[in-house]
Amino acid sequence: MKRIFLIEDDAAIAKNLSLLLQTEGYIVTCVNTQKQAIAMLDKQMFDLALVDISLPDGNGFAVCTEMKHRQDIPVIFLTASGDEASVVTGLNLGADDYIIKPFRPRELVARIQAALRKSGRMPTVYSMGSLTVDTASGVVKKNGRDVFLSALEYRLLLAFINEPNSILTRERLLDELWDASGEFVTNNTLTMYIKRLREKIEENPSHPQMIVTVRGLGYRLGGDHASES
Repeated sequence: MKRIFLIEDDAAIAKNLSLLLQTEGYIVTCVNTQKQAIAMLDKQMFDLALVDISLPDGNGFAVCTEMKHRQDIPVIFLTASGDEASVVTGLNLGADDYIIKPFRPRELVARIQAALRKSGRMPTVYSMGSLTVDTASGVVKKNGRDVFLSALEYRLLLAFINEPNSILTRERLLDELWDASGEFVTNNTLTMYIKRLREKIEENPSHPQMIVTVRGLGYRLGGDHASES
C-alpha cells in the first residue's frame, strides 16, 4: 500500500481528503504545520506528498524543499489560489504537480496516480490473460496485437485496472468519464462505452470475463486480477 503524506491546515479539508484517500487504498499521515511536516520526514517514509501552500507557521515551499532533499518523493501542491507566481515557484522547487481548490475528488486521485507512475512508484504494465496495458505509453495489446481505444474507452479501462478489488458503481464510472472528457456523459453513454470496450478486449463480448456486471451494483474486474510489472 502506498503512503501519502498530507500537509493541510484546514481541519475539514484534511479530514475529507484523508477519508477519500483511505477508501482508495492509501495509508494517510496528516499534519497541519510546516514544523510538524519537516519533523515527520525523519520518522516515516512516504511515496507521495500533498502539500498546502499556505501553512500557519510557514509555507509549503519550505516543506517541498526539505521533502525533495530528504526523501525525493513526488509532491503535489494544494492551493486555494490560481496565482501564477505561486504555481511557478512551486514547480521550480521541484513540485511534480499542483491542483487548485476546490477540486473534484476523482481529479485529485487521477493526479496522484499519474505522479506515482511517473516516479516509478507504481507499476506501468498490467496483464489480464491475453490483454496487456502499458500505462506509461498508453499502449493496449490483445494477443500481442495493438488494440485501438478511444480516450474515454481507455480511461474506462484504467478505472478498473486501478481498482482491481472494487465494484465500481455506474455513478463512479460516470465520474471517471466526466473527469476525462470534460463533457456531459449520460447513463446511456456509459452503457455504450462499456459495450464498445468489451467488444475490443473480451474474447467473447457476449460473455464478458474481464469487465463483469455485478447486478444492481455496477461492474468489477473479473477473473484473475491484473498482474503488475
